[in-house]
Amino acid sequence: MDLFENLKIKVNEKLYLKDPETSVLGKKILQESILLIDEIGFDNFTFKKLGEKINSNESSIYRYFENKHKLLVYLSSWYWSWMEYKLILATTNITDPKEKLKRAITIVTEKVTIDNNIEHVNEFILNKIIIAEFTKTIQTKEVDQENKEGFFLIYKRVINRIVSIVNEVNPNYPYAKSLVSTIVEGSLHQHFLNEHLKTITDCNEPESATQFYQNIAENILR
Repeated sequence: MDLFENLKIKVNEKLYLKDPETSVLGKKILQESILLIDEIGFDNFTFKKLGEKINSNESSIYRYFENKHKLLVYLSSWYWSWMEYKLILATTNITDPKEKLKRAITIVTEKVTIDNNIEHVNEFILNKIIIAEFTKTIQTKEVDQENKEGFFLIYKRVINRIVSIVNEVNPNYPYAKSLVSTIVEGSLHQHFLNEHLKTITDCNEPESATQFYQNIAENILR
């Protein structure tokens, strides 16, 4: 995918004190924080542990991010911006709304495979973090204020891009936003269940979550 080589992900400037994409250390912070959060979980993750991982002072990380919550929201925003880019590539010039929706659902529900196009961000592992930790970015006491500040703008934009496709398929369906947000967040939950609680999901194959949500959309919107 050569189109991804020059991709510049844009993230809300309020999420960082210094843009991590502008320096070697900043990119190292992103790269190693993804690996460390995947290894020990976000609850156990600290800037002190990250500093030890990158052989840098804890204070140097605070020059980029105010706290670990904003780092997680940054990584989440990066992920959804990358998803939006993939979504645009997959649906542009597709004239059949049903085919367009099928492709869109595939993009946001499929398990990400190993991708080496952006050196300092392992999208495969970042996808694992989003599956495990995404709710911690929005289910907080500060969510309303952070929403006002635009922290979740990219995520909402992904949802609404797919909503517009649903409206093309069936403009009379009254619950397009609820359907799409259920598909996007529900697929993360199904991947989580497949990883940890297999006995309460039928989506036990990498592609089955995609098939499940495509089936739901097709039957609801017919």
